[in-house]
Amino acid sequence: MTDDSIKKYLLDTHRLREPGQTLSIVQPYLRDMGITRIANLTGLDRIGLPTVMVSRPNSRSVAVSLGKGLSVQAAQASGVMEAVEAWHAERVRLPQRLARYADLISDAAVVDVDRLPRVTGAQFDPQGTMLWVEGLDLNAQRACWAPLEMVDTDYTAPPIGGQRAFPRTTNGLASGNCLAEASCHAICELIERDATTLWSHKAAATRVDSATVDDPRCQEAIEMITSADLEIGIWNTTSDIGIASFRCVICETGGRPGHIGIGDGCHPDRAIALLRAVTEAAQTRLTYISGARDDLDPVEFTDKAQTERGRYVRELIDQAEPTDRFQDCPTYSTQSFDEDLALLLSKLNDIGLQQVVIVDLSRDEYDLAVVRAIIPGLEAPHDDSDYVPGSRALRIRGEVA
Repeated sequence: MTDDSIKKYLLDTHRLREPGQTLSIVQPYLRDMGITRIANLTGLDRIGLPTVMVSRPNSRSVAVSLGKGLSVQAAQASGVMEAVEAWHAERVRLPQRLARYADLISDAAVVDVDRLPRVTGAQFDPQGTMLWVEGLDLNAQRACWAPLEMVDTDYTAPPIGGQRAFPRTTNGLASGNCLAEASCHAICELIERDATTLWSHKAAATRVDSATVDDPRCQEAIEMITSADLEIGIWNTTSDIGIASFRCVICETGGRPGHIGIGDGCHPDRAIALLRAVTEAAQTRLTYISGARDDLDPVEFTDKAQTERGRYVRELIDQAEPTDRFQDCPTYSTQSFDEDLALLLSKLNDIGLQQVVIVDLSRDEYDLAVVRAIIPGLEAPHDDSDYVPGSRALRIRGEVA
């Protein structure tokens, strides 16, 4: 365990530095990265869980990032770091190779393309020339090449040198105060999205009884939601990987019309995983209330869409009995990100996911880390419009042995 990976902040997430320290370090870079505004949205809703928006008007992807936490400062750090990582991913400065997969694999380590998520209407051509970017296979500890189109997020144009065969999303993109911290967050996001997708293919007959939640921070966040006359539903979505994952939904009580919230969270520490899900649900509700996100279609703000979302969440809660216990979810407590990283790799390896590739997008001039994680074999988010079920989802659906 190295000193520079020891966790110093443990309140609403785990970080190397306090939120205020992170903000002071990033502050001088905001202009360079096109960040023009950090706005507190908390007061637009009656819940009171801190949520902020961060504007980057000249973004090449999403112009508005959102952040949440148990304090406004923590929410600011969360939102700013999301904007920072997006800026990095729009400007990939790493070794790249223009090559056919069939040729590249003969003289270099390449990500397992057969287990990468695919998109509707596309077919990967191993004989087609495309751009590849260099990453690091954490288990093999060697360079490993991955499709650039899975890393680059400059959406102002089609992927340069790409085949459009793989998802162009921010799934697995994360930032942190050090490389290990960023890598842990990125891997947890991939595990979370996989877990949520697998959960979506199951009949969720039970949910977590919120009365069994024994973490004070989670209790406080849940109480803020219920005290605002909103109803909450929590599901333990933890997959066979064994890293805690939760889904949380909130809606108006009594079937009243209103905005809903949906959030997911994943972390070795089950309390942090749940807290992330709960605060993200509150953040999602504020996203609809504020209309801040520029990637939401106007149709999502119609009365019809709002009614349908409310009905969906209402049915999720009503159809699942609150019989699960929070304590039944696995949890792990470590002092450092090096230990978290070793745990995550071990858990993935246990179910046959041995290739974990980290593409380091960090820049020497900035005292922070940004990475893109790629884990062949994990499911992509099921709610993406071009999602194609992978082998893990098909197995749950009974469509593969």
